[in-house]
Amino acid sequence: MYQFTDDCLIGVDQIDNEHRRLFELVNEVANLLMRNDINRSDVNAVLMELDEYAVLHFKHEEEYMKEINDPELPRQKEMHQAFVVKLKEIEQLDVEAKDDKETLKNIVEFAARWLFSHIISSDTMIGVYQKMDAKKEEKKDPFAFTEEYYTGIEIIDEEHAELFRIIRRANDLITEELLHDKYDEIMSVLDELRNYTVKHFADEEEYMASINYEGLDIQKKTHEMFVDKLNDINLDDLDDNQQQYLIELVDFLLMWLVNHILKMDKKIPNC
Repeated sequence: MYQFTDDCLIGVDQIDNEHRRLFELVNEVANLLMRNDINRSDVNAVLMELDEYAVLHFKHEEEYMKEINDPELPRQKEMHQAFVVKLKEIEQLDVEAKDDKETLKNIVEFAARWLFSHIISSDTMIGVYQKMDAKKEEKKDPFAFTEEYYTGIEIIDEEHAELFRIIRRANDLITEELLHDKYDEIMSVLDELRNYTVKHFADEEEYMASINYEGLDIQKKTHEMFVDKLNDINLDDLDDNQQQYLIELVDFLLMWLVNHILKMDKKIPNC
């Protein structure tokens, strides 16, 4: 069974309720596939409902993101479309064929993992930009690592503080005049951020493993998403929009880090 946990909540009732229903439908398919006598019509009926409900949910989610001007909307649309394509592949399998039964189980498991990972790593960021804008107005220095971010775990706090410092350096370079003369420096700082982030996540996960923290798997999924975002940084295809892209990138990196610390890292026990 794939469990919908409090970590999946984004604070928007309609979206949260629809996420719960998606989990229920995935579990219905998984339960049907556990039977020795798999009923093709029953499986197909639930798969069709899952497909239709996912499309409806994505429509609602994208409408909400458009309403609040969430800049991650284009990226979300791409991920939603990829998931719908995967569901179509599942529907086309012949569940009565021996080889396809195992394939079907694997793909349904993939769908469940994708759904959980997508909610944890992407959907929980919906609306965070607006909250960060409000926070920036309240704080004179949004790049300051302040007491509110402390976990009480020395190595984690020290490394979080360093991540804040690296992101600040990236922002300072990007907002300087004559950006075209700073390309190599900016790429160097972004590479430093990527490398230090990987090191930090490894240290953090090692600490969580050492105390048998039950939230380790969820943390790993969110860490993977952030590293993927860093690996996707590419300035070579940008010309006139390079400055705006970098400003939005730094905003996202800071926003993600703040949100992750406050919502997830501060839950890690200080043992």
